[in-house]
Amino acid sequence: MEHSRIIKKYPNRRLYDTEISKYVTLNDVRQLIIEREPVKVIDAKSKDDLTRSVLLQIILEQEEDGEPIMSAEMLEQLIRFYGDPFQHNFAHYLENSVKLIAEQRAKVKDKLEQASDPLALMTALANRNMAVFKEMQDGLFKSVMPKASLKKE
Repeated sequence: MEHSRIIKKYPNRRLYDTEISKYVTLNDVRQLIIEREPVKVIDAKSKDDLTRSVLLQIILEQEEDGEPIMSAEMLEQLIRFYGDPFQHNFAHYLENSVKLIAEQRAKVKDKLEQASDPLALMTALANRNMAVFKEMQDGLFKSVMPKASLKKE
């Protein structure tokens, strides 16, 4: 298992990085995430894992500052998935989509630095992404809908 950097969260909302023995800000934690440093945030008193809530707090701050990634309509749709029988499948689909985009972003960055024809590279990448997303959607809907209903369409 990968070593995670432990950040303790105290009742006064302060964050303490145990690796460097220093109080840090949410922005410092955000920078660790950007640098791909595995982070685990725990409650200093109860030892509960608070990582998800702190990461959500970082996202909230990012959404409020500058150009947001998620529109109000998208957030409304996400809220509607909670408690829905489709929730697990959607979460899996969304996670895979984000991973694919992150992988593609890294590959494009490398290839653009080496490419003699960036437009051709981007066109090929867009076509490949469309095919992969179609496969993911087909798999998502097949796991939820009976095969007979798919054939009727």
